Amino acid sequence: MTDLQKYFSTCLLATAALLGGAFPAGAAVAPSLGAASNFAVLSAARGGTGAVTCTNSSITGDVGSSGLPASVTQTNCTIAGAIIAPVSSQVLADFNTAYSKYANIQCTGSLNAVYTNATLTLTPGVYCSAAAVTFTSTTLTLDGQGDPNAVWIFKIGTDGTGALTGTNFSVVMTNGGQPCNVDWWVAEAATLTTSGFQGTILAGAAITMTGLAGNTTPFNGDALAKGAVTLTGVTVAGCKASGGHGNSQSKCNQGVGNGPEGCDPGNSNQGTASPFGPNSNDEVGGVPGNPGRKGGNKK
Repeated sequence: MTDLQKYFSTCLLATAALLGGAFPAGAAVAPSLGAASNFAVLSAARGGTGAVTCTNSSITGDVGSSGLPASVTQTNCTIAGAIIAPVSSQVLADFNTAYSKYANIQCTGSLNAVYTNATLTLTPGVYCSAAAVTFTSTTLTLDGQGDPNAVWIFKIGTDGTGALTGTNFSVVMTNGGQPCNVDWWVAEAATLTTSGFQGTILAGAAITMTGLAGNTTPFNGDALAKGAVTLTGVTVAGCKASGGHGNSQSKCNQGVGNGPEGCDPGNSNQGTASPFGPNSNDEVGGVPGNPGRKGGNKK
């Protein structure tokens, strides 16, 4: 190494030391869901046995099942999106591929088996439990630390078995954190009762969400399962309809259609508000572009 190379190397190391966390090592990156990312609710059960049951609930986003059309049942249920049953083999393949890739994501923190009457705050990272996790009367705050692209991944049942259970469990986003940058990977079933939940669930078995009687409980994210999905008294705001999974805000200002930026065509340059923040094709605070220019949300 020349003296000049040594000089610049020393300068870079000194700068990194001064900036500290400005260059995080091993920041969490969630696997792409591919075609499965189009769904707010997906029952991807094997052998065409998928089933979605929606009662006294509303869903913003597409609903899919591996079963026949009759496998999606609605009772006083409003779906602002398409119902696709059966879904394509590509959707099932993409979901299963993404689900399996979570095994390769390294844990940066651990979860207790039981949380009761607890209040906890977690910064971005990958939090794991070897077995089941139960939250009861607990508030979990996810602090984005001012970064709208911050990612949280929760892995429950990393030893192969383990369910997620929440009762009166609240997940709260703060300081820039975005629900669609939160993933809950579960080895087995996910059961949430009267729980205001945030994030996308990828369950190895069924997903069951039940709200308060006579009132709907919010769920901001996607419910994707290898088993049945049952919703009762729940308001689901899916990620695709609210900006896209894994992306808080796209800056596809110059893309036209599916151009080199990898952007989906947008509906406008000044989108409407959503539970996840402005769904605009321009930066937050930006001004509308020329009529006809299409940006969109990155996949």
